[in-house]
Amino acid sequence: MSQGNDISACVFGALEKYFHDLDGEEPAAIYDMVLKSVERPMLEVVLKQAGGNQTVAAQMLGINRNTLRKKLVEHSLI
Repeated sequence: MSQGNDISACVFGALEKYFHDLDGEEPAAIYDMVLKSVERPMLEVVLKQAGGNQTVAAQMLGINRNTLRKKLVEHSLI
């Protein structure tokens, strides 16, 4: 099992399950799959913790507010 925090342990377990469930099929676009799977819930939780304030959420995430808005649109969160 992966060393580290709970998030990395969850991702590790999910990827182990993903490869197990492939049952011989070729994996594809794993990087994008993982990022998209993690990014949306992260954005939702951080935005909620910021009380819906995108400027505060962007600061919490360590990204530019315009980048946050772009990601929120990509994930249909605004």
